[in-house]
Amino acid sequence: MEILSINITATVHEGQWTGSMGSTGIDKQSVSGKVVFANDGVINDVIVDREHHGGFDQAVYAYAREDANWWQIQLGIQIENGRFGENLTTLGLDVNSALIGEQWKIGSAILEVSQPRIPCRTFAGFWQRPTLIKEFMAAGRPGTYLRIIQEGEIATGDSIDIISKPNHTITIADLYAAKNGERSKVQEIADVKELSHSYREWAKNLAL
Repeated sequence: MEILSINITATVHEGQWTGSMGSTGIDKQSVSGKVVFANDGVINDVIVDREHHGGFDQAVYAYAREDANWWQIQLGIQIENGRFGENLTTLGLDVNSALIGEQWKIGSAILEVSQPRIPCRTFAGFWQRPTLIKEFMAAGRPGTYLRIIQEGEIATGDSIDIISKPNHTITIADLYAAKNGERSKVQEIADVKELSHSYREWAKNLAL
């Protein structure tokens, strides 16, 4: 399990498709050398919409190369690392099966699995594919956001070591499925103490 690519914003795009902020940093491309992960984000990356992106629970976004390859086959297009807006393109790790709250040691940083990525209008606009939100939700391959537990440096090729796992069985895929209407695990999800405040309140309300 390793980091195949580290990606940060290459171009800040503007346009109607970027949503209410009028611009976006979703266009991320691979960079070389060590990259600092600190201050609830990736140094030199750009996050425009701070209300819906970034912050402690969405500091880093990881997407598996294996899932990107699946999309290449489904859509018949070439997909470069970073195309999903991910900061980390992983290899050899099923990020969707990661447990909420499990921790990864990568380079000198420690990251914690927090929540799935929910697609938005900007994502669909960047891909110029109006049906992408619906397709992305149906595919069940959301990737995961990560919290920065220990600030540090990460480089391409660094191994991903899972150093701790929580005492529950709820995965990113489970949480994503619940967001997509699957309610069979809502009570279990509501009991996960590693959930962000917003997700915990959402799950508790559903479980009532």
